[in-house]
Amino acid sequence: MQPLQPQLQSLIERMHGRGIVYHEAVHEFKKSFVLVALRENKSNQIRTARALGMHRNTLTRQMAELGIPPKRARVRQLPQRATAAIREALRKSA
Repeated sequence: MQPLQPQLQSLIERMHGRGIVYHEAVHEFKKSFVLVALRENKSNQIRTARALGMHRNTLTRQMAELGIPPKRARVRQLPQRATAAIREALRKSA
């Protein structure tokens, strides 16, 4: 596994190069991060919240803000243009 900093730098440069604005990049990063954590915890929100270091209520609120429906948390959301770059970086780090 490569160190995180170079991977993150590469991801940021690709996203910026594609014209993705800061707000959209942050939104998509948070959404992808939460979706990965949900998948790894089999959509169990209590375990996911613990893994993310937050309270379950905070996770629920974040999911609502990110457009992740609680009942659809088990289904991977279709990627938006920023999510593709994030997934590519995660795949390379595995």
